[in-house]
Amino acid sequence: MLSAAIGMLCLVSLAYVAFTVMRVAAFGRRARPVPRATPPVTVLKPVCGLDPELYENLRSFCEQDYPDYQVLFGVADADDPAVPEVRRLLADYPDRDLDLVIDDHLIGVNRKVSNVANLYPRARHDLLLIADSDMRVGPDYLRSIAAEFDDPGTGAVTCLYKGRPAGPDLASALGCAFINEWFLPSVLVAATFGDLHYCFGATMAVRRDLLERIGGFQALAPHLADDYMLGRLVSDAGYKVALSPYVVENLVSEPGLRGLFRHELRWARTVRSVQPLGYSLSAVTHALPVCILYLVVTPAPWLGVAAVAAALSLRILMQCVSRRSLHTGVPVRPWLAPLRDLLSFAVWTASFFGKDVSWRRHSFQIDHNGHMVLNGHKETL
Repeated sequence: MLSAAIGMLCLVSLAYVAFTVMRVAAFGRRARPVPRATPPVTVLKPVCGLDPELYENLRSFCEQDYPDYQVLFGVADADDPAVPEVRRLLADYPDRDLDLVIDDHLIGVNRKVSNVANLYPRARHDLLLIADSDMRVGPDYLRSIAAEFDDPGTGAVTCLYKGRPAGPDLASALGCAFINEWFLPSVLVAATFGDLHYCFGATMAVRRDLLERIGGFQALAPHLADDYMLGRLVSDAGYKVALSPYVVENLVSEPGLRGLFRHELRWARTVRSVQPLGYSLSAVTHALPVCILYLVVTPAPWLGVAAVAAALSLRILMQCVSRRSLHTGVPVRPWLAPLRDLLSFAVWTASFFGKDVSWRRHSFQIDHNGHMVLNGHKETL
């Protein structure tokens, strides 16, 4: 009985991975829409610390093929090591509408949201776009985002992102594999069966009037998953969250395997806090561990071996398909597939044992509402 049940779960897991491969392949053939209008855009860039290739990442947002846009960079500390890089950027592009805002005012425990909120009074345009500092884009990025707002029912626009390792180390390679072969395909599967109700930090674009109607940045400040909350509030207001076909590039630099685990554990516990049922059911996405379990319990070992072989083959196929469809430039490394699957399962399992997360040198807990709790007390600032 147990063997049959796990065998069914094994088949579902293999079917899921096969479907993600097909969705990523189809996504690679997508066409980017051309906007009918190009409304002025203000890009809000919260910056904290010296990310690898930070200057190049920020510069990509300043070289847009777009008629009217403003880019605001925000830091909380004048001694932040990112400040010289931003000042260099302002000096290199004196003809662009760029500015640096240094302000340590906090509106809530989420310091990134506070950083963005401090930029908001300087925003000149009504279409606002927030993007994390470790993202890089091409010159057609703003046009791709603006095209989604041609639909008056669209309240927010978000983007998927692909990973590129900053170095040859194992941790960064595994981090990229998670983004390209786990996270991105899972979103495409979700989008196949329903509308999106959340955003991603890679890109969150929203109209100013709608942002103010849903409570502004103050409504996002208590939450760790501010991107998720923005999309949910937009959806609750009756507007669509559009997924742009544009894929942003994320330069991945992990400090080591321990740092990677802590990073992914924070992400996993964040997702579990906002989607507890769906996250629990995501056990089915861990095809290789499920097939290994089936190999252990099945009275027909050859079936278990076949299942494990199928899981590995599909994961390696996903590597190949994501590389071609997303143009990642990441080499295919078949030996990474089992390591990535087992690490993902370990993170998923660990996420159920505790609520602690670490973010930007600060330690938090996540309560049942998805709020960030610092030092055992909800911070009200």
